[in-house]
Amino acid sequence: MKNITKYITGFALAAISLSACKKDFLDRQPQTALGTDNFFNSEQDLKLYINNLYNFPGWGIYNNDRATDNAATTGTVEIKTMMVGTPSASTITTGWNWEQLRSANYFLTNFKKAPLSKEVLDHYEGIARFFRAQFYIEKVKRYSDVPWYDQVINTNDNDLLMKARDPRTLVVDKIMEDLAFAAAHVNTTSDAGAVNRWVVKAYQARFALYEGTYRRYHNELNLAFTATRFLELARDVSRDIIDNGKFKLYTTGNPNQDYVNLFNRENLNGNSEVILATYNENGLRNSGWSSTVFGNYEVSPAKDLLQDYLMKDGSAYTNQPGYATFSFVKEFENRDPRLSQTYAYPGFVLLNTSTYSQGGGLYVQQLAKNFTGYHQIKGFVNDQSSVIQQNLDVPVLRYAEILLTYAEAKAELGELTQTDLDVSVNLLRDRVGMPHMPLAPATDAVQAVKYGNVTSAQKAVLLEIRRERRIEMALEGYRFDDLMRWNAGKLLEKEQEGIYFSGIGRHDLTGDGVPDIMLLNNNESIPEVKEKNALGRDLIYYRAGSIGQDAGVFLKNGSSGTVQTIADNGIFQEPKYYYRPVPQNQVLLNPNLKQIFGW
Repeated sequence: MKNITKYITGFALAAISLSACKKDFLDRQPQTALGTDNFFNSEQDLKLYINNLYNFPGWGIYNNDRATDNAATTGTVEIKTMMVGTPSASTITTGWNWEQLRSANYFLTNFKKAPLSKEVLDHYEGIARFFRAQFYIEKVKRYSDVPWYDQVINTNDNDLLMKARDPRTLVVDKIMEDLAFAAAHVNTTSDAGAVNRWVVKAYQARFALYEGTYRRYHNELNLAFTATRFLELARDVSRDIIDNGKFKLYTTGNPNQDYVNLFNRENLNGNSEVILATYNENGLRNSGWSSTVFGNYEVSPAKDLLQDYLMKDGSAYTNQPGYATFSFVKEFENRDPRLSQTYAYPGFVLLNTSTYSQGGGLYVQQLAKNFTGYHQIKGFVNDQSSVIQQNLDVPVLRYAEILLTYAEAKAELGELTQTDLDVSVNLLRDRVGMPHMPLAPATDAVQAVKYGNVTSAQKAVLLEIRRERRIEMALEGYRFDDLMRWNAGKLLEKEQEGIYFSGIGRHDLTGDGVPDIMLLNNNESIPEVKEKNALGRDLIYYRAGSIGQDAGVFLKNGSSGTVQTIADNGIFQEPKYYYRPVPQNQVLLNPNLKQIFGW
């Protein structure tokens, strides 16, 4: 039982790390001898151990919307592979890993040896229970029912090793108990990048919203009648953060820059909006940043996301006649300013000479096979300095999410007021100079089709809150979980498209009225001597065709239409693909681990 064995015996990694942190190198115990007799004897020991439980995300969040309706991808993503293939418990083998849980439970078994006050011990217990909750949250999202362990398992604990999956209800209740304890006992302040009470509460509110909406919209669980208490918890905890957390949205009064500037900063320490950040640690650990976020390398933003951004006056972009055939330049006219702070817009000037761009200067949207033609500037550092690129802080938890959680929970409960909107969603709109969201908007037909299962009495405004969440948190790695909890997996079947081209010929992509690119039929050759435009620049040539043809860019109708990414996204099987199977090798070792939901 490979992974469970690691769970039983896997203190070695923590031992190595903790031993290496001891001040006196010569006095260290052998790594294999580290145990409770020579550790857990001081607050420093507790802090060193807890540090090994930290596993918050970094720069990779900006690519984590791939294979959703937010971004197309050519990369290997589990859900994409499942939808186009024939997945089974023999082929989906990742995720059944227990080291993090073993580490948390080992700490909780031994930490009270340290001669510290109850208040200090409660703080460290709270942090360890927070990380145990985080571990189980990911397991519930992936498997629903999983074995619950709150103790260290030994090799002779056969009953525990061979136990069946515990029901989701039991595991989630245990998660909530851990989070409640942590929210009550973890210190309210901490060093930069460390867990404090507000970090705990932010994750508590996030999971309460996740579980409440998941139970409400997933009939296969037969738990809709239990959803309300989780939605109420999400409402109450997020409101507590609003009232007492002393956070506020970052703004300098510049609606065209403040939003994007959150995601390309070297120093987020002290930023009023950031509840938790992954810091670069003064050069000891770089950001892991890569210019591939810009586009044309595995991930590219989708037209479907672009079309959800409102017009500058607050009306729906999709209400305009002919919107589906608007040119790239027209798509950006009079839109929510967050669009041009997320997507590279017509007239964008590129300073970074990335491998995946055309060099510095006025940027002309680069087209390539299987990519949308749209490019991402959220999380992209438009600077040539590698020092700046590798010393970025990543906003892991933003106050913006808390405001959206509060509004969504209230609307799901059918108790949202205009005052609630004004202290939540409308603050987000104020930052970018957008009109306020009203309490009773007209139901948007496009949103209603996307989310046809919404049951709230405040459906119209709830749909707009979902739109607002999609826009505000776009390309930060939230979209997949949102679609899963809303029972909207079928949206993943939509083939992601890119820029629309009216036909073969010259096209302006920079917004100055001067052509920048030339589209040729796929049976034509690109000339050695390029035609120059009115500004004296060579036109950029592409051969256009349909998917499968010998062409440089694929268009829906071959010589016109939207840029195409892949031919088929596959089928999202419901409810099966909302879950993953227990790997077959684990089921063979423990037959009590029964598969569920068609696996």
